[in-house]
Amino acid sequence: MDRHRMKSKSRKQPLSETDRSRVIEMAWEDRTPFEAIEANYGLPEKAVIELMRQSLKPASFRLWRKRVSGRKTKHRALRPDEVSRGYCPTQYKPR
Repeated sequence: MDRHRMKSKSRKQPLSETDRSRVIEMAWEDRTPFEAIEANYGLPEKAVIELMRQSLKPASFRLWRKRVSGRKTKHRALRPDEVSRGYCPTQYKPR
């Protein structure tokens, strides 16, 4: 299978508010690649960009786009081989 294309859930229904919030959170995270969002929520990179454009204030959207454009960790194909996971081990702490 091509490294750039992963099988993903097809997105036929609108995202719930909870899923929409989680996609936005994942998009902001430096180590979460767009491919992980697509695999979990069926949204390709272009759809994530559009969701961010609709959800954020214009200045926040511009800041986010500047931050993720060309960021190696946001695109699985650009990641160094030693980056094997999408988040820091301390990111999700038990409740």
